[in-house]
Amino acid sequence: MAKRMGIYKCEHCGNIVEVLVEGVAPLECCGAPMTLMEEKTADHTTEKHVPFVEKTEDGYRVRVGENAAHPMLEEHYIQWIELIVGNSVLRQELNPGDAPEASFCCGHHEDVVAREYCNVHGHWTS
Repeated sequence: MAKRMGIYKCEHCGNIVEVLVEGVAPLECCGAPMTLMEEKTADHTTEKHVPFVEKTEDGYRVRVGENAAHPMLEEHYIQWIELIVGNSVLRQELNPGDAPEASFCCGHHEDVVAREYCNVHGHWTS
């Protein structure tokens, strides 16, 4: 069974999907099961993959790496940043050369979680 809001990757072709509604069947692509990408966490002061959330006047800014910005090279970059606010998921896609950050105008809420995906090191959460 696929996990709601889980990020899955096909190890053959590289397709990545996020599950909106859980189903009973496992996810498959290219004739093989897709891999659930584990949400990694670490000490945000030393790890450049952990999304760091800051309040702004009208929402939040998410930076990848609090003390050292993540590289944004063609071969190694952050593909997207998500902010989960209650029942809403806000996403900003990034490209090589962009800053490893995203701003979300969504007001302020009690519980927010940021997630990001590095094309080399996988899925990370705040």
